[in-house]
Amino acid sequence: MEPASRILRKVLREEAFYFFSSIGNYIGQNAASLEEFLEKIKEVNSRSLEFHLYRGDFEKWVDEVLGDAWLAERIKVLRSQKLAGDQLKDQLHLTLLKRYNELKKDLPQSV
Repeated sequence: MEPASRILRKVLREEAFYFFSSIGNYIGQNAASLEEFLEKIKEVNSRSLEFHLYRGDFEKWVDEVLGDAWLAERIKVLRSQKLAGDQLKDQLHLTLLKRYNELKKDLPQSV
């Protein structure tokens, strides 16, 4: 597993996750870190979340860009549950928040 600091780092803008409501319809939101991604999940409309979840976009970005295969697998499980709307938003946020908090604990404490 990748070290927490790598997963939690801020990525370059061109590697950021850009939210769309459908193909070609950018909604003006992006995330360049797991922390930003977590915040945006609460702000972005459910249609955008459903669009990305069912295309596999979230798990692909989390795995390939952030390097967190464990979290990608949890997102894949959410996808298999066929969630939608606020239920999807809540479950996705909870999944990301738990992982984010676990990773933060693994970081070396700054003095």
